[in-house]
Amino acid sequence: MALTALAVDDEPQALDVIRLHAARVPFLDLKASFTDAFDAIAWLQTNRVDLLFLDVKMPDISGIDLVKCLPRVPMVIFTTAYSDFAVEGFELDAVDYLLKPFSLARFLKACTKALDIHTLRAGAAPEFIFVKTGYEEEKVLLDEILYVEAEGNYLSLVLAGRKLLSRQTMADLLQQLPPDRFVRVHRSYCVAIPKITRLARQEITVGNHVIPIGASYEDALALIRTRL
Repeated sequence: MALTALAVDDEPQALDVIRLHAARVPFLDLKASFTDAFDAIAWLQTNRVDLLFLDVKMPDISGIDLVKCLPRVPMVIFTTAYSDFAVEGFELDAVDYLLKPFSLARFLKACTKALDIHTLRAGAAPEFIFVKTGYEEEKVLLDEILYVEAEGNYLSLVLAGRKLLSRQTMADLLQQLPPDRFVRVHRSYCVAIPKITRLARQEITVGNHVIPIGASYEDALALIRTRL
């Protein structure tokens, strides 16, 4: 699967770096590049791309404001020499944030993350999800997840050997998880069906963890039995 991309930066030398790096990434197809943000906006009115490489600080309009004015927003990787823009960039769900000058290796890492997200959104059978942790997103293999527990405004993803805390709702996370492998058994718990080691009427066991089955989730037992 290839990613189509557009680069916008008011510095011609910065665009040259992106072009050179992009030519080395086999799954990236850089369709166009612009030093004028308004030319880029006009181009996007009749063309679509999967990914934007976008400088933050530009004359007349910032990269962040450019994203906010687009009716259809592709994935965005911000590029800039100013690290203090990172927080606002991640609030816009940017894929990544490249601090100039960035190496080919760092560029490739950002592109690979964009490809993973694109593949996930395209509906290919995912073996991983991206979980928000603060202003970053961490790649989590589905096979690592034992169960998920709601803790106030956060979710605790209990993985093989570690825990990951994410600020999102259970409903939002379940939209990312394949329903044939994960099931909600309680208002506060979702479990990985392949990891279940014991079933009882009011509880299940995942490894050494005993998880209650909520009264309104008893139908989940029937689903679990068809998947085990």
